[in-house]
Amino acid sequence: MKAIELRNKYLNFFKSKGHSIIPSSPLVPENDPSVLFTTAGMHPLVPYLLGEVHPAGKRLTDYQKCLRTDDIEEVGDTGHLTYFEMMGNWSLGDYFKKESINYSYEFLTKELNIPVEKISVTCFEGDSDCQKDTESAEIWESLGIPKSRIYYFGKKENWWGPAGTHGPCGPDTEIFYDTGKEKCSEECNPSCNCGKYLEIWNNVFMQYNKTLDGKYEELKQKNVDTGLGLERTTMVLQGKSSVFEIEIFKPIMDKLDELSIVKNEKSFRIIAEHLRASIMLIADGVKPSNIEQGYILRRLIRRIIRHLKNVGINANLIKDLLVLNIDILKDMYPELVKKQEEILLVVEAEKEKFTKTLENGEKEFLKALNRAKSEGKTTIDGATVFKLYETYGFPPEITEELAKENDVKLDLKEYEVLYKKHQEKSRQGAEQKFKGGLAERNEETISYHTATHLLHKALRMVLGEHVAQKGSNITVERLRFDFSHPAKVTEEELKKVEQIVNEQIEKKLDVVCEEMSIEDAKKSGAIGLFENKYGDIVKVYTIGDFSKEICGGPHVKNTGELGKFVIKKEEASSAGVRRIKAVLTNN
Repeated sequence: MKAIELRNKYLNFFKSKGHSIIPSSPLVPENDPSVLFTTAGMHPLVPYLLGEVHPAGKRLTDYQKCLRTDDIEEVGDTGHLTYFEMMGNWSLGDYFKKESINYSYEFLTKELNIPVEKISVTCFEGDSDCQKDTESAEIWESLGIPKSRIYYFGKKENWWGPAGTHGPCGPDTEIFYDTGKEKCSEECNPSCNCGKYLEIWNNVFMQYNKTLDGKYEELKQKNVDTGLGLERTTMVLQGKSSVFEIEIFKPIMDKLDELSIVKNEKSFRIIAEHLRASIMLIADGVKPSNIEQGYILRRLIRRIIRHLKNVGINANLIKDLLVLNIDILKDMYPELVKKQEEILLVVEAEKEKFTKTLENGEKEFLKALNRAKSEGKTTIDGATVFKLYETYGFPPEITEELAKENDVKLDLKEYEVLYKKHQEKSRQGAEQKFKGGLAERNEETISYHTATHLLHKALRMVLGEHVAQKGSNITVERLRFDFSHPAKVTEEELKKVEQIVNEQIEKKLDVVCEEMSIEDAKKSGAIGLFENKYGDIVKVYTIGDFSKEICGGPHVKNTGELGKFVIKKEEASSAGVRRIKAVLTNN
C-alpha cells in the first residue's frame, strides 16, 4: 500500500464513522508563538480543544503537514524525519475512550489487515496527580490484546500536555507494531529503543485540566486527539526496514546512488529527507533567513549542499533533484507544481550564498592555520572550530577535511563542549517559547487576536488593497502582525493606522460570528487569510460595519473591551513583507 492510498483509506474510514474531513493547515502556525512550526495535528485545533465550536462539527479527521526541528541531527537513521505527515481523528466533547480505541483497532486489523499478534499497547500507570488508566487497558483486552502485551508507563511515556503551563491534558494509549526483531533483553518492551517495537499510533484522552496552581481537575468537555504517522505506517505495511525505502523517498535515493562518487547511505538519507522538508517549507511561504523558521530552512538547504559534497555530487545538480522530488510528491501535494519555479529560485539563491560562505570560511581557516603554525602548534583549538561554525556557518566536517589536507589536527573535544553549551542555550530558548501560545488562551490573547482584524483593515485603508496578512504572532503582552507591502511604512501612515483602529475601539462595535460556506463568505466580502486551512463551512467574524474576515476565533464580544491600541515598532520581516508590533493599554 502506497502512502497516498493509506492516507485516503484513513480519511474515508473516519468519514464513514461520522467524521468531517478538514484540510491540512500550513506548516507555520497562525497566531501561535509557542512553536516555530506545526509539530502535531492538534496544533491548529487548540482553540476547539479548549471549547471553541468548530464549524465542521464535533467529529473531525485530517492529514496534517508537520515539521519538528528536534530531530535534525538524528536524520540519517532508518526512521527520523524533520518533515512528516500526521493523520488524525478528533472528538470534541463527543465520543471518548471506548469508541476511539475501537476505531483504531478496527482500522489497523480490518482495513490494514495487521495481525493482532503484531500489536502491543501502552497505558498510563497513574501517579499522585491522576489515577491509573485501567479503562483503556480493559478496552484493549476486550478486543483481544492479551495482558502480556499491555504495558503501563508514567507521564513521560503515556501523557499529553498541557501545551502551555496549564490547560487540557490527559493520559494516552500508544499502539506499537512488533517488527519481528528479537528482544534485546528479557526486560525489552515498547519503551525500548532497540527497534523491536515501533510506535505507529497515539490516542490522547484529554480528561483533565491542569490549573495554574498545578492541580488536575476533571474536564467537562472531554476530547480525543489521535495521531498516526503516515511514513512510518506505510513502511510497516510495505514490510520495509526504513522509511527511505518507500515510494516517497526511493526514486531520490536511487538517483543519488546513480550520481554519487562516494556511496554513503546516511548522506543519501539526509539529502532526500531535507529536500522534501525544504520543498514543503518554501511552498508554505518560508524563506531562508537568520532567524526562526527561515533559519531552519537555511540550515536544511545547507546540510543538503554539504552532503552532496560528501558523496561527490555537484551542487548544481540540486535543481534536477528538486524537480524529481516535486514530481514524486505532486499527487500528494498538487500545490507544489504551481510553486515549482519559486522553490527552484529560493534554493538556487541559498546555494549561491552558501558557496560564498564556504569561500569565506576557508579564508578564516587559513588565517587560523597560519596563526597556529607561527606559534609552532600542530593543533587548531576547538574555540576556533566553533567560531568558524557559529560565526561563518562553516561546517566542522569541512574544517576537519581542510585540517587533514594541511597536516594539522583539530581539538574536537573542546569544540564538542562549546557546541553542547550552544545546543543547551538554544534548547532553553525553545523551551521559553512554549510558555506562550494559543494554549494560554485568556482575555489578553483574545483581545490581541481581535485587534489584528482592526489593524489589518486599517492598513488596507491607509496603504492600499494590496495589503494582505502574511503572519500573526500573539502573546499576552503584544501582537505581531506581518503584511505584504513593498516599502517602509511612514510615521504619518502609522499614526493614521493607529488612529483608525482606536476610532473603532471607541465606537464599541459588536463582534458577530456567523457560519457559512466559503463561497458565501467571499460573496459577503469577507477576507480569507489562509483559505487552504478552512473546510467547506467557515466562521466569519464581522466587527460592526468595519471589518469582515474568515477566522477560527476566539474574539471579544465588543471592541470597547480592547483598551487603547499603540503601535510600538514597524520593521522589515522579509522581502516585500513588513512587520508591526503593537500593544493594548488601559490608558
